[in-house]
Amino acid sequence: MSTELPAADRPDVAARLRGGLLKAAFTADGLLDLLGAPAYAALARSETVPALRATRGDTPLETLVRLFLLQQPVPGARAAAVLPVEECLDSGWLAEAGGDEVTAAVDIRPYGGPAGEDWFIVSDLGCAVGGAAGAGGRGGEAETDVVLGVGGASTTLAGLTVRTPAAAALDLGTGSGIQALHLAQHATRVTATDLNPRALHCTRLTLALSGAPEAELLQGSLFEPVGDTRYDLIVSNPPFVISPGARLTYRDGGMGGDDLCRTLVQQAGARLSEGGYAQFLANWQHLEGEEWTDRLRSWVPRGCDAWIVQREVQDINQYAELWLRDAGDHQGDPAGYAARYDAWLDEFERRGTRAVGFGWITLRRTGAERPSIVVEEWPHPVEQPLGETVRRHFERVAYLRAHDDAALLAGRFKLAPEVVQEQVGLPGAEDPEHVVLRQNRGMRRATRVDTVGAGFAGVCDGTLTAGTILDAIAQLVGEDPVLLRDRTPAQIRLLVEQGFLEPVAEG
Repeated sequence: MSTELPAADRPDVAARLRGGLLKAAFTADGLLDLLGAPAYAALARSETVPALRATRGDTPLETLVRLFLLQQPVPGARAAAVLPVEECLDSGWLAEAGGDEVTAAVDIRPYGGPAGEDWFIVSDLGCAVGGAAGAGGRGGEAETDVVLGVGGASTTLAGLTVRTPAAAALDLGTGSGIQALHLAQHATRVTATDLNPRALHCTRLTLALSGAPEAELLQGSLFEPVGDTRYDLIVSNPPFVISPGARLTYRDGGMGGDDLCRTLVQQAGARLSEGGYAQFLANWQHLEGEEWTDRLRSWVPRGCDAWIVQREVQDINQYAELWLRDAGDHQGDPAGYAARYDAWLDEFERRGTRAVGFGWITLRRTGAERPSIVVEEWPHPVEQPLGETVRRHFERVAYLRAHDDAALLAGRFKLAPEVVQEQVGLPGAEDPEHVVLRQNRGMRRATRVDTVGAGFAGVCDGTLTAGTILDAIAQLVGEDPVLLRDRTPAQIRLLVEQGFLEPVAEG
């Protein structure tokens, strides 16, 4: 059974515990200094031996790492030198381990905020580190209501989120509270929901131990707890796993196929304020006889622009193996593992699923009659955080929607920072075979352009209109300026949409 969580109504104890953790440098930077980069990185792979070897001393920081990250009993006297042990025992942060030793009741993982804040994420024992191992990393059968700490998905969503000031923000499916913690830095009112009451409890502890404002915590599924309330920002790392059943609350949606993600996206539009954003991580099915891009387009609610990026695709065997290992099933009875594997494949066969995609979905409520829906595959490396890149994408598509070709040619543009030009061709050739523009920031895109497009982009510094630049290029290459003006706007639109060119504000 899951262990009892610390009391959430003792802010005085949380404040004293936080003070002790900070005094001992139990922070992200402190851990890196103590453990070294290799041992610190090993923790993310569920490997604790290097960290155990690095904490064989008796300093306060070594004591805290063994206690809260590695779940090792430590002498009570050593713990008392840095923590309010009696209060922590009384309120449930610590438990007696026999003799004079104490042990942690929960995982506490240091987490560095975007502005250098020292935060602490509270999760179930064995789930603060080793995100790759999931719930099964604790050994044995995973509890259905287990609350995980920070994993790769959590940090991906946090990096994607648009961080403009918000009056009201919603973290749907809060888990251990990492997204709510981020939202508290730029939203006046934060609401966090989860189907699992244990997750809400952990979120309250995370916020208190991190010194963050309290959030409104509501239990329930999807948007049921908030009704028709509208928000300026909605974020969700939902239980998106496509599985045969609802075995683990933190990952299995309990709906058939990808219905949970579809429902979440479709219902989000009605809960967004004008100009508001909704940002999700999701899985989606690749079905026989259907284009996955068409499937995702059908999810977008009316009145919203959308940017959907598929980051990865797995065949159904890889996918089943990933999540069976996540639950620790590979460590148990081989016959039971085979039976569960078979059940996953039966479900995929029944639905005609040939693969599963993973990626990001961002909506922006605009009310536009002609919404912009961009669905693309981009498995290449990107530069996090991407929140500002996401915001600027939607600003650019709104600009393009409001400007026809004539208005586009009357506009002025600047080449985005960190864009370089590459010329590809045989050595010694007079002219390149083609020219590539490449971004070294954000999405790190590369796009092929013709010589006119390359010349146009290179001249864009915000001082001349697009039409004026094209007229000069036409004169230089001996081309009819009218024909050049007619055929170039499509290329300009692509360069603007993909972020190579930024519109300069009019006036």
